This record gives sequence, C-alpha cells and structure tokens, in this order.
Amino acid sequence: MTPERTQRLLQVLHRRQPDLSLIADQVNKPRNLSALIRNCDAVGIHQVHTVVPKEGYRTYRGTAKGSDFYVKTCQHGDVESAIARVQGEGMQVVAAHFSDRAIDYREFDYTRPCALLMGAEKQGVSEAAAALADAHVVIPMMGMVQSLNVSTAAGIILVEAQHQRQQAGLYDQPRLAEEEIVRSLFEWGNRDLARYCRENELAYPQLDAWGDVIDAPGWYRSVREGRAARFDWREVAV
Repeated sequence: MTPERTQRLLQVLHRRQPDLSLIADQVNKPRNLSALIRNCDAVGIHQVHTVVPKEGYRTYRGTAKGSDFYVKTCQHGDVESAIARVQGEGMQVVAAHFSDRAIDYREFDYTRPCALLMGAEKQGVSEAAAALADAHVVIPMMGMVQSLNVSTAAGIILVEAQHQRQQAGLYDQPRLAEEEIVRSLFEWGNRDLARYCRENELAYPQLDAWGDVIDAPGWYRSVREGRAARFDWREVAV
C-alpha cells in the first residue's frame, strides 16, 4: 500500500468504536442489510451481528459500496445468541421497538457500551428479543406513516449515537486494541491474501505495526512446504 492509503485506513481505524454495534435480526432483503452495514461504517462501528433469515441471504452488494468489507460481520443462528454475545461483551442492547417502556431515541445514552437491535422488515423486533433487550427506543412519527424502512430508522438512530459520542470525545483517540488495528490494516490492504488464509484455514503471517508481512518469502515457503500455522476461522467475524 502507498503511505497515503495506509494513513487513510489508520484514520478510519482510529475512529472505530469497539463498544458500539448493531444486531440485524433476520433482515432478509439484501438491499436493506447492505444499507445497514453502510450506516454502521459511516458512524465508526467496527463489527455488526446478523441473525440469518430462515430463507438465507441472497447475494447483493450494490448499496454498501464496499463498506461491507470494512465492517466485520458475525453471523448467528438466532437472535438470543446475538444478544447474549454483545451483552457478554458488556454492551446494553437497545431495541428499536414500540412498547410501554419505549423512550424517544434521543433520550438514550449511546455513549455507554451498546448495540442497536433492528428487527425484520415486516415483523420488526420479536417479542422474545424485545424481552431480552435492556431498553426500547422509538422515532416519533408526525405523519400518516407509522414506520420507516429498517435501514432509514437505523441511520437516524445511529447518527444520534455518533453525535453523542462526538460530544463526549469518543472519536478523538484510538479505541481499538493495537492488535486489532494491525490485523485490520492487513485485511484491508491485502484482501486476496487474507481471503486465501481464511479459505485454507491458515493463520495470518507475522505482521509489523503497519499490517505488512514481515517475512513474505519465508511465509510463502512455509505454505508450500505445509509448515504454515493453521487456524480455525469459523468462529471469527470477517
């Protein structure tokens, strides 16, 4: 990578928010899912969680404009697993859900570790997921329409989260672990090599502070000779 490209990637990584995430619960329209991921990239979310729809996903990349490559995605078989995962990482789950305990989305404190839960297009957040959420928020509606597109609603809420975090100075200093920054630099700058490692269950080569391979000829030789370290990527967000 050129020094300019490396600096641009570092600027993005230094604004990533490890304690802000999003859970997409069975959002089955690929266009909406891509738009959600693009929203997440725009506000500095480093990792999202998706609950796979029963019918699965269809391939679609038009809306994300490549941002889905820069946001890690962790897939779950059910929403309970996704919620347990983020709560286990110390995040509160705030569901976009109309209920008796729902508050205006601007009244929630997004500077605390939290994950926004968005439900499927027609059904919204399920009752089971709503019961597990720590808080509910709604966007006040002033017209005849009583709901917004899932990606539009998420974008409105996430912009509020970004505003609160900017006011609190949470974008001013790097917040990702140094190891994660180095790994992300490698993945973003060496897409084909990173994909090769994951597809062949190989550990990433040894990297320097800029995400570059320290001994590329030696590592390639170890791969050819079958000596390269192995790694199981199935439980890792990519």
